[in-house]
Amino acid sequence: MASAALPAGPATGGLRFKLSVMMFLQFYIWGAWFELGFDYIPKLGFENTWQLPLIFGAFNIGALVALFFSTQFADRHFAAEKFLAFSHLVGGAAILGLFFIRPDPSDPQQVAFWFWPFFLLMLLHSIFYVPTISITNSIAFANLRDPQREFGPVRVWGTIGWIAASWPFIFLLVDWKQVPPLAQVGFVQWLGVALGSSLVGEPAMAMKRSIFLVAALASFILAGFSLFLPHTPPKPAATAADALAWLKAMRYLKKPFIAVLFLVTFIDAAVHQSFFYWTFTFLGPKVDGGWVDIPANWVGPVMKIGQIAEILTMFVLGYVLKSLGWRLTMILGVLGHAARFAVFAYYPAPWAAISVNVLHGICYAFFFATVYIFVDEYFPKDVRASAQGLFNVLILGLGPFAANLVCGRLRDIYVLDNPANPGKTMVDYPVVFQYSMTAALIAAAILAVLFHPPKSSGEVHSPGERPEEVAPPTA
Repeated sequence: MASAALPAGPATGGLRFKLSVMMFLQFYIWGAWFELGFDYIPKLGFENTWQLPLIFGAFNIGALVALFFSTQFADRHFAAEKFLAFSHLVGGAAILGLFFIRPDPSDPQQVAFWFWPFFLLMLLHSIFYVPTISITNSIAFANLRDPQREFGPVRVWGTIGWIAASWPFIFLLVDWKQVPPLAQVGFVQWLGVALGSSLVGEPAMAMKRSIFLVAALASFILAGFSLFLPHTPPKPAATAADALAWLKAMRYLKKPFIAVLFLVTFIDAAVHQSFFYWTFTFLGPKVDGGWVDIPANWVGPVMKIGQIAEILTMFVLGYVLKSLGWRLTMILGVLGHAARFAVFAYYPAPWAAISVNVLHGICYAFFFATVYIFVDEYFPKDVRASAQGLFNVLILGLGPFAANLVCGRLRDIYVLDNPANPGKTMVDYPVVFQYSMTAALIAAAILAVLFHPPKSSGEVHSPGERPEEVAPPTA
């Protein structure tokens, strides 16, 4: 995206506020349904082998669409703020439709009938939502006067929005029948009982579908708010080659260290997705198939500990990269996943299962954020955006899609009777978490043995091009 030349100096407070609200709502939409959706949707009775992977894979398909549609078409033909408004209007309507589809899991015919409408609405939402992740970045970069310095403080509000999305469910999932009237007890006792009780079983399922309602409301709010964002006109491709820059970026996969990083990114993205696939139910009440027995209304905030840690870890990422270098930093990020799944598998005590979520900061910042920085440092300027898009396809698309398929199969294989709810089953979490842990260890080993980028952080060059020396890696 491009806009008229902007004067030097920091952006105005009003502009930064608008962009920060945009980022907050953008990731609030995603955070409202994503984590809890992996607990709610499988309990609707859809088949594990292909139906659930398709439903969850709709978001990954959206990532593939985003690579081509948002960068090769949308942002070259439409004003960004108008495209954002239209996308969230359509995407919000689609995810609102999911609120009204709730088949009876005990009726196979009803489940089969509602699968395709459910999947197609999720796909429609994802196709319109995922491209807006890059569109909001484009709006921010085009309108901030000093993006290198100002983008971080604006983008952090996206992470805050993801964190905030879980808080309504602390109250929506309270079992209010257990809470005494405020007039009969003091406020402190009333609040303690309210926050310490949680819906389970059918009442919980009826309320959990509100994840789609909350996400839809946020989508509609952002659709309207987008019309007040600064005008960001389209930027046509300068040349025919520029329009196909992603093909040029793919040629750099011939370089061994780039190919290794591409493979490890795929593995780590799958491992990362498996965390979301399993963890909400794993941490939740035993009667609902959980293992740790945290009240359902608190599972979301517990998982958001990871995003709080992510914000803090990002502050030290530059120092860590400078001190440890690319390879060791990335290895630590991947091993963070292995450590978290090891705790889940071998020591799922509540205090350990809760506190180990702080490792999410290391998992995300030390690997995924580092990959983005690495691509920006090592790829030529004319293909950097497309190279970032290719890695995004792994991180948001292919890796998670593979994880959905594997996890769906594991859900069928590793089944136990639920002692807390006779007649119901649960997943054998200590076993399935060992798969994720092992995959992370393999990815770390591949990095340690095969990932050897040039010592200089100059750009990657095609054969015959002269390497350009640049500064050492920094964040």
